[in-house]
Amino acid sequence: MSAAVHDTSGPVISLDQVRKMYRTGTVEFEALRGIDLTIERGEYLAIMGPSGSGKSTLMNILGCLDTLTAGSYRLAGTDVRDLDEAELARIRNREIGFVFQGFNLLPSLSAWRNVELPLVYAGVDRDERRERSERALERVGLGSRLNNKPGELSGGQQQRVAVARALVGEPTMILADEPTGNLDSVSTADVLSLFDELHEAGRTIVLITHEEEVAERSRRVVRVRDGLIQSDVEVAA
Repeated sequence: MSAAVHDTSGPVISLDQVRKMYRTGTVEFEALRGIDLTIERGEYLAIMGPSGSGKSTLMNILGCLDTLTAGSYRLAGTDVRDLDEAELARIRNREIGFVFQGFNLLPSLSAWRNVELPLVYAGVDRDERRERSERALERVGLGSRLNNKPGELSGGQQQRVAVARALVGEPTMILADEPTGNLDSVSTADVLSLFDELHEAGRTIVLITHEEEVAERSRRVVRVRDGLIQSDVEVAA
């Protein structure tokens, strides 16, 4: 890929007048209507908004899961507008660690084999994959559960496996979409404590949530409504 990646000299994310239009037949709907957003390296930011606000569309744009209609998006120094599908897949795998509400773990695979999957796609050799997967699981407190399958783990532990998988490739940022949505209060606190630790260690975290108490654990809250940023507020530590 000709575009630069892992640029450490500028923001992790830079959106300039990003718009997203959906068309169904003759009907057009503008989900994002001119979003400007900069996220610096090491920030812990929550994006909030009601249903239909554009929050999910923004998440898909940030994760390179959807393309913008107008404007520009630079991710770790790379302008993603003109990348083809193969290049987008590579940048997703290298620059973004995804954590989803539903864990997205393969039930037939052990914890470490779930964690190694991004490295498989990146072409890392087997021995290195095993070593890095074990290290990532130890980092999230699951060093003793390497060989357990998802069905043998609690919800909170499964989400920790998902976080380890997101971390294993040392991505530029962690993009977490409603990561506590399927968890009870104890597991939620457990996962949020893990995000606190990752932020304190310098990791960039972008959290999509509809829960105020979850957003309050971040250091900055961006609220989206009607396809626009309604407010962008720093949270007291």
